[in-house]
Amino acid sequence: MTDVDTEIDGVTLSVSQLADAINRALRDGLGGGVWVRGEVQGWNGRGTHAYFRLVEDGADGKASIDVAWFAFQRTKLRPLLAKAGLDFADGLKVRIFGAVDFYAPNGRISLKMSDVDPRYTLGELALERDALVRRLREQGLYDANRRHLVPVVPLRVGVITSVGSAAWHDFTAEIERSGLGFRLACVDVRVQGDGSADMVAVALDQLGGRDDLDVLVVIRGGGSKTDLAAFDTETVARAVARCDLPVFTGIGHEIDVSVADEVSNRSFKTPTAVAGALIERVMTWVQATEATWTSIAHRSEKALQQAEARLLARAEELARRPQRALDAAERNLSALEIHVRALDPVRVMARGWSITRGPDGAVVRDAAALKPGDTVHTTVASGAFTSRVEEIT
Repeated sequence: MTDVDTEIDGVTLSVSQLADAINRALRDGLGGGVWVRGEVQGWNGRGTHAYFRLVEDGADGKASIDVAWFAFQRTKLRPLLAKAGLDFADGLKVRIFGAVDFYAPNGRISLKMSDVDPRYTLGELALERDALVRRLREQGLYDANRRHLVPVVPLRVGVITSVGSAAWHDFTAEIERSGLGFRLACVDVRVQGDGSADMVAVALDQLGGRDDLDVLVVIRGGGSKTDLAAFDTETVARAVARCDLPVFTGIGHEIDVSVADEVSNRSFKTPTAVAGALIERVMTWVQATEATWTSIAHRSEKALQQAEARLLARAEELARRPQRALDAAERNLSALEIHVRALDPVRVMARGWSITRGPDGAVVRDAAALKPGDTVHTTVASGAFTSRVEEIT
């Protein structure tokens, strides 16, 4: 008995025979495999095997094919992807190699993946990134956040990250070690995978509208380029650009630079570096303030010492003034005494002078004031006598 039943109208195949024929045709037509490019959708890599759809949105509509990526091939390709910093995820544009297979039990054609071209994916990511940056520049959004001035003492910090992650612990540990009075307001978000870009954007809008914060911080630890994909999205880039507060970013490893980094007010290599920058800024202010107070204290002390010296000199001057005044008064008194003594009539008369008074008792200064017969009284140094005027000459 043969597997093929012959009928009047030709050859009739069983389903399995048809499946075999399809697979032979695929192998003959496509050889050992084929390179196919498209976008990953419906990614499921939780088990040892991975499954997804490779999708293309073309002018003629949407086309897709199921892809099976078995454990052996995943293990083989893991070093290649790690070197390129890539992980498969929804939305990733890839160029993969595999054998086309018709699986009889479910009647579906799929691609059994065995190779991948990381350069294609990296190139696509770079093109998308460059196009986004160009749009942001043209719309004046590329440096919009850098126009916001960073406060001199940014102690009130809004933090956007995955709470409990290594990035969160590294950042908060550095802040706590500083011993400074930082106050953190955190929004817990997903930093990779579905919905992560939207969550980060919403958090930026939420914290950016507060008036009790000085600066916002967006941080996450290292990962593959696909892990960091949310921070290369237009959604996050525009949220940073429209934020009313300066945004600091610390995303990924030292070699990673995302679009979010480019449009932020300041970007740093790691979450720890972001914390260090905030601490350094506050410490600069603290040191400047302490230096100012020290200068004020030194100047005040110097001014006080000078004032005390002037006061002491003034007190000494005031203490000397009464004695000088007394000495001057004594000198004046002595001079006056000498002058008075010089004018004493007794002393004058002792030198041969006398004082004569007329009949009216007035001192005779002019002989013409007398007439013969007037009685005059004369005082000399050792006595007095009375005379009568006989003649006026």
